[in-house]
Amino acid sequence: MSETPTNTLQYRFDGPEDAPVLILGPSLGTTWHMWDRQVPELTQQWRVFRFDLPGHGGAPAYPAGSVGDLTERLLATLDSLGVQRFGYAGCALGGALGIELALRHPERIASLALIAASPRFGTADEFRQRGVIVRTNGLDPIARTSPDRWFTTGFAAAQPAITEWAVQMVRTTDPGCYIAACEALASFDVRPRLAGVSVPTLVLVGSDDQVTGPAEARTLVAGIPDARLAVVPGASHLVPVEQPAAVTDLLVRHFSTAWQPGYDTNTGQMAIVAAPVKPVLAAAPPQPAPIAEIAPAVAVPQTTGRPDPYEAGIKVRREVLGDAHVDRALAQADEFSGDFQEFITRYAWGEIWDRPGLDRRSRSCVTLTALVAGGHLEELAFHVRAALRNGLTPTEIKEVLLQAAVYCGVPAANSAFKVAQKVIREETTPEE
Repeated sequence: MSETPTNTLQYRFDGPEDAPVLILGPSLGTTWHMWDRQVPELTQQWRVFRFDLPGHGGAPAYPAGSVGDLTERLLATLDSLGVQRFGYAGCALGGALGIELALRHPERIASLALIAASPRFGTADEFRQRGVIVRTNGLDPIARTSPDRWFTTGFAAAQPAITEWAVQMVRTTDPGCYIAACEALASFDVRPRLAGVSVPTLVLVGSDDQVTGPAEARTLVAGIPDARLAVVPGASHLVPVEQPAAVTDLLVRHFSTAWQPGYDTNTGQMAIVAAPVKPVLAAAPPQPAPIAEIAPAVAVPQTTGRPDPYEAGIKVRREVLGDAHVDRALAQADEFSGDFQEFITRYAWGEIWDRPGLDRRSRSCVTLTALVAGGHLEELAFHVRAALRNGLTPTEIKEVLLQAAVYCGVPAANSAFKVAQKVIREETTPEE
């Protein structure tokens, strides 16, 4: 067991101290105990390292808002223990960490297994909406519906003790850390980078997984050069819990046969099995050489002026208003309105919303007040949604509108309350 500083993770070891290390990464809302039934057999060959996500399983509640942040914390933990090379198997969010590790530090991973994983988990809107639900209602609604997402109906009915364990595991997670993990998944998208995963990879998925199912698994296999697929029948999202024997057998076979040798400590070179990767990567740079001779003519103006804020603006606009809203606005733009959409993306979102002087919560408060004052009720509706996504609670939105009633007028605030009440009910009512 571990003592946990803010930049590391809570962990435990099982198995022989002199055996190679195999890391097991958990899913969102779970603890390292989701791997309990794999450990007895895996420890016959490996020293098994398990960890908890921040705020999960009693771990200190230091939220991490990106998969990259979680990856660096895991590496810092391993560095502190002197673990340099390892096999890695991760489920869902744990799988995202595995992909990130393989992209950032392939030299440290001997072999990789991605379970119930995806290069992109649903949509950013879905995970940010889940954060709104948790911020407003706590984790109980998410906990009560977790068995429906994690297990097949037959398993949940036949295993009430495991089903209740799953509910309690989510219910006891720190809400702030859960919300931060949702933000991490909302921003995770490695689809363009999958070809950079250069370690032997097993992609494992339950046949009945409705969260990250066989379609997502096939996307991983198609994108990762050295990957193979295993579909486990009769299993849903938390396949290591629902079909432990099948998962254990697949992991043992994969890590026994696809353990890639590390760098030679004397020569500093990779073993022969990894050598083909280097020529492929090294061959790419000569291709753009002729273009590089022409490039300075295009690049000179960019170095002397301000960077175009459009890219930053579209990113902020999507994060605040949601992909669905922005996609609708851009799809409706035509020759007449297209310039206006580009204008507000570049200047409202890229210049103002992206300034560091106020956080997004504060900017939402200012925006709500201004919209009440101007009577812009249609825009008020989607900015109430944005305020919830930016971290304001319904109680805080109510206080903003009460303040606006004093300075903008009671009739304006009366109309605003009606709009906000409808939006808040829609956005914060958990799905049954």
